[in-house]
Amino acid sequence: MADFIEKLKHSYRTGSVMTRLIFINVFVFITLKIINVIFTLFNIYAVDLIMLLGVPSHIPLLINKIWTPITYMFVHEGFLHLLFNMLWLYWFGQIFMQYFTGRTLGSLYVLGGLAGATLYVIAFNTIPYYTQMERGSVMIGASAAVMAIVMGAAFYRPDVQLNLLLLGPIKIVYIAIFAFVLDFLSLGDSMNPGGHVAHIGGALLGYFFAIQYKKGSDITRWVGNMIDWVIGLFKPRRHTPKMKVNHARNETDWEYNKRKHTEQEEIDAILDKLKQSGYSSLSSEEKRKLFDASKK
Repeated sequence: MADFIEKLKHSYRTGSVMTRLIFINVFVFITLKIINVIFTLFNIYAVDLIMLLGVPSHIPLLINKIWTPITYMFVHEGFLHLLFNMLWLYWFGQIFMQYFTGRTLGSLYVLGGLAGATLYVIAFNTIPYYTQMERGSVMIGASAAVMAIVMGAAFYRPDVQLNLLLLGPIKIVYIAIFAFVLDFLSLGDSMNPGGHVAHIGGALLGYFFAIQYKKGSDITRWVGNMIDWVIGLFKPRRHTPKMKVNHARNETDWEYNKRKHTEQEEIDAILDKLKQSGYSSLSSEEKRKLFDASKK
């Protein structure tokens, strides 16, 4: 058992941000289930953990539970709810990580969850169909956060395909649009009204992220900075001797993607020239670039 726990710890420490998000969601689910069993066995009914961690639509309750717009996106009550959300996160998270850093994925997850919670609260306090519903209800689940990643990946790289069972290769943008339409058509569903509203909020945020990113603007950057600041509060400070160090500025995801795109265009132009005029027609600089690209 100890070896198994150590392997899990190692997987978490060495895993990507996507892997860590899955670990956190599963850990929270198992922990809440264990606590619920203990509470049931000992007849402890004073605390409802779902009500404590889920985001309420009633604004006075929300003000008294200001942590819930963050905590709700890591809480699942049913196993299938958790399973499907984590599968979507895994499938589209892998695609997302091909073009962005883990920091951006984590930031978009949080921002998508916040967008879902915001639209949920607004809808349940303004739209007549929702305002007449029970005001003591709360919303939980990672669906809105995951939908932001799904839409972000799909609309940033719409031509990427997934092989679906019985259907074959399908562009991810069609999968994302299909999921969005299903949620929109289910807005009048009385079984999970808040969930579908939140999905729409996360999806719209993910779409907006992709469109803005293509224009050179990363709307998740401030979230990433805030997460780094919070994590820094819990890291032990090391006292090291002062040294003069020149720090090079790290590239943003957008700058990295732009540089790689420019480099690829140069290589494509060299290959076209090579095909038309032969190797001898290349300049020494073009030969060097072609040689460097062949080693990557």
